[in-house]
Amino acid sequence: MSTSADLPRFTTLLFGLSGDLVDFGARTLPVALQRVCPDCPPERLANALTLPSDAALEHALERYADERERERLRDALEHAARDHAEPTPGALDVLQGLRERGIPCAWLEELPGATAQTLATHLGQQLAGGFTTDGRRWPAPDACWQALIQLGSPRLDGCVLVSGQPRLLQAGLNAGLWTIGLAASGPLCGLAPGDWDALDMPQRDRRRSQATLGLYRLGVHSVIDHLGELDSCLQDIATRRLKGEKP
Repeated sequence: MSTSADLPRFTTLLFGLSGDLVDFGARTLPVALQRVCPDCPPERLANALTLPSDAALEHALERYADERERERLRDALEHAARDHAEPTPGALDVLQGLRERGIPCAWLEELPGATAQTLATHLGQQLAGGFTTDGRRWPAPDACWQALIQLGSPRLDGCVLVSGQPRLLQAGLNAGLWTIGLAASGPLCGLAPGDWDALDMPQRDRRRSQATLGLYRLGVHSVIDHLGELDSCLQDIATRRLKGEKP
């Protein structure tokens, strides 16, 4: 059986960073927000986590944030990123395989640049680059297109976005990319590795099923638990492409 390393038909792979390549459960933003806004009700905090970090802070505060509060959030994000920079299961092996095959790949992140660089610390030299959002926020397709341009991708055909972040996946769909959702490691499950491991199997299955359904409702082309399952998913997409299916 072939693996992703045997599929040169793929042009470029883009990945989310927090909750995708690193930071299982996408815990950096929620941990930082909880430190800055300890009295925020859980339901309001959950809603805030669907937004970019500055907007999330203001949603949690229920008002505009001043510069001092924004600085506190940046500090909390940096601290949380240092604690959550461990690669997710299968991430390093996937990146190594793509690099050996000469398939460019990069990460995309909406958190502040310094936080993103801290999260990416342990990814080594396996990626062609990493990009934070400078223009329109996700789900606008700009970040995906700009990354592909910076990577020198010759065509849109064969480009894939892999993430568990709903707004980033929507950006990938808007950009015309194949999209693969990550159910277990992303924010829709939202559990750190220790908390995920502590769940019994029915609890994991329930959370996984809810996340998977949510991702398919976005319109993504395939869903896996984490990057350790990416090879077989890429094979499936390659087969669909060979049959003439378009994203």
